[in-house]
Amino acid sequence: MNTADLIAEAASLPLEERARLVDSLLQTLNPADDSITAAWLAVARRRLDDLDSGRVEAIPGDQVLERVRARLKQ
Repeated sequence: MNTADLIAEAASLPLEERARLVDSLLQTLNPADDSITAAWLAVARRRLDDLDSGRVEAIPGDQVLERVRARLKQ
């Protein structure tokens, strides 16, 4: 099987299967570093705790994008 055939076959997979395939291929190019993964997990847990405790308030994504667009126009 050549690359073009492989790509065509992969493209015919359902979305979830294609996502899993892409993730697997990317991991072969850039293997996960356990220390970096652990650091990001700690950040994610801290941020979730901040949201759950009410220390920070979430801002809807559309408002964030509106602010970014406004700043870029300046």
